[in-house]
Amino acid sequence: MSMDAVFKALADPSRRALLDSLHARTGQTLGELCAEHSMSRQAVAKHLLLLEQANLVVVQWRGREKLHYLNPVPIHDIADRWIGKFERTRLRVLAKLKRRLEAEIDDSQED
Repeated sequence: MSMDAVFKALADPSRRALLDSLHARTGQTLGELCAEHSMSRQAVAKHLLLLEQANLVVVQWRGREKLHYLNPVPIHDIADRWIGKFERTRLRVLAKLKRRLEAEIDDSQED
């Protein structure tokens, strides 16, 4: 699978929102995904097809229902290829520092 297809699929905020939904609850039907998003059934189906082509979503048929499952492997491959080379440990420390600072700001705003 081409990383270009994965990047193209991840470039759209609607497709990222669908992936977030599948991350929260994988194995959803088209109807369930449509109910969560303010998109037409055709738009969701089109986005899902692109996500399937990028191998970010895999489908399984259960009778007449087509269930959509998140496949995290392509995202992991991107993380290994692109984030790993930028010293993941440093990034993890910076992300932790960012979360702490944001928490302190939130705490001070509550007072």
